Order: sequence, then structure tokens, then C-alpha cells
Amino acid sequence: MAKGPKMKSNRSAAKRFHRTGTGKIKFRKAYKRHLLAKKSARHKRVLSKNALVSGSDRKRIARLIPFTKN
Repeated sequence: MAKGPKMKSNRSAAKRFHRTGTGKIKFRKAYKRHLLAKKSARHKRVLSKNALVSGSDRKRIARLIPFTKN
């Protein structure tokens, strides 16, 4: 019996994006790896918080990670 191709998660997206309990997609902000001495404490604090994917990008990102819950 022939089956269609398996659906696969985009592995780079699966490592970067995660679902919240309500189904929104969250990610870590960039620019917090190096060259931190020149950034203010407030800037570093803002960068360390998770962010939510905007509504316009949500559908596109969700297609890359089909097996996450919600």
C-alpha cells in the first residue's frame, strides 16, 4: 500500500520556536550572545525576555513546526 511522503518539522525552526499553553508561538530575542559590555543593563534585560511571534508571521512559522501541541 503506497503512502504519501511523511510530514517533517523544519529542524532549525523547531529549535528556535516553542508553543505556549494557549497556542501562541514564542522565541528568544537576538543580540544577547556577545558584545554585551557596550549594551546598557536595561537593553540586556529587555533582550533576555521571550517574545511572541506576530500575528502576520504566526501561520508561516506554525507550518514549519506542525507537531508542536495546539
